[in-house]
Amino acid sequence: MKTELHNLSIDERLRLVEDIWDSIAADQGALPLTDEQKAELDQRLDIYELDKNMGRVADEVIDVIKKKL
Repeated sequence: MKTELHNLSIDERLRLVEDIWDSIAADQGALPLTDEQKAELDQRLDIYELDKNMGRVADEVIDVIKKKL
């Protein structure tokens, strides 16, 4: 299998990883959250509800990261 993966272009491998990740995300019930993760999410939601900061658009964040590379 490893050799077969190396026959794919980087773009094809990235698409494969994205497809795998999307399939995992679609089945969120298969990965239950720990109590610590639930507490962290609750804390982040509480902070958001206080300041309503929507954050930044993903494309903007990605551009900043790419410029740093």
